[in-house]
Amino acid sequence: MRWLASNIRTFLLALVLGVSVWVSAVSAADPDQVRAFPRPIPLEVVGQDPSLILTSDIPSTVQVSLRAPNSVWEQLSSQENAVRAILDLTRLSAGEHTVEVRVMVAPRPHQIVLVNPATVTVQLESLATQTLPLTLTLSGQPAAGYQPGEATIDSNEVAISGPESIVRRAARARVLVSLDSVRESIDQAIPVQVLDAQDEVLRGLTINPESVQVSVPIAQPSGYRDLAVKVIVQGQVSPGYRLENITVFPPVVTVFASDPELVNALPGVVETQPLDLQDRQEDISTRLSLNLPGTITIVGAQTVQVQVSISPIQTSLTLLNQPINVIGLEEGLGAQPFPQTVDVILSGPLPVLDTLTSQGITVSVDVTGLKEGVYQLIPDVKALVGNVLVESILPGTVEVVISVPNTPTPTAFP
Repeated sequence: MRWLASNIRTFLLALVLGVSVWVSAVSAADPDQVRAFPRPIPLEVVGQDPSLILTSDIPSTVQVSLRAPNSVWEQLSSQENAVRAILDLTRLSAGEHTVEVRVMVAPRPHQIVLVNPATVTVQLESLATQTLPLTLTLSGQPAAGYQPGEATIDSNEVAISGPESIVRRAARARVLVSLDSVRESIDQAIPVQVLDAQDEVLRGLTINPESVQVSVPIAQPSGYRDLAVKVIVQGQVSPGYRLENITVFPPVVTVFASDPELVNALPGVVETQPLDLQDRQEDISTRLSLNLPGTITIVGAQTVQVQVSISPIQTSLTLLNQPINVIGLEEGLGAQPFPQTVDVILSGPLPVLDTLTSQGITVSVDVTGLKEGVYQLIPDVKALVGNVLVESILPGTVEVVISVPNTPTPTAFP
């Protein structure tokens, strides 16, 4: 024992050296790496008092950087929920609090290097509830010649819950129904709105029920009738043009007669005054009157708006053997294109292409800055009239031989 006591320091030193050697060997075989976790980590809120509600915005995820051996990083990458971020609200009362984000890492060993954000400021409010009477508000007017009947809803009150500061502002609940230009009865579920004293809609509340069934009968009194509008056209558009579309607004008009039998005897459509399309080449926008017996009147505007779309027929044209012009040639040089002509395919309006000739386009190759030699160049085609597109050039590439005049011309490659 005396010998052991006198050599205890030597034994401890040997143990420390042995552990150091072992740690060094392990570290060399499985070195540590510091890096960010490859995926954002969802922030979990736990421990919240059921009588409180979280009213502040909190981040949905956090970023975490760790120091860990390679073997641990492999586990972190392959395991689900290997890293969790928790915001613990246990025992927190109403008010503002700064809470530390707690990160839990399953595989070991590891060291948490960085958490972003490290803390989160939360605002907790007491949860309040209230019952409000529900009213129905109608806005707007039905289409001309229609009248609304008595509106009904299937609930007279709603329950709201949410942060106490918002619930205290609630003054009333309503269902808002628009009758603008409607022609049919309304029977549908409409969302409930909660308003404050200034009639501003309150957000962030839970409303029960969220929507109610609303019924509003819409009827047409005796003597009124809806008729579809039919546009009457005469004449033909100019040759080379086509009639694309005719629209009329409103497409349906309401007519009235003091004797209901007069409107009931009408066909289902009412015709406009004739629209003259003879030799027209451009779009038309005009108002037309309707052909109706004098005993029948139109409810509302006495004319309808008619829009006519007219466009030129699109076609294509091939111009054969168009000569190639060489531009940008330096002084003292000559140039020869092979072949000397190309075929050009154009597309555009039929009336334009019908009058287009070879003089209406130019074909050129630009040799600016080029010295003696043989070059493969792409011709450029310019149309001297508008609305014409170059679809294709045949051939698409030509060979241009540049040489000094009075010297043997290089032979073009086949």
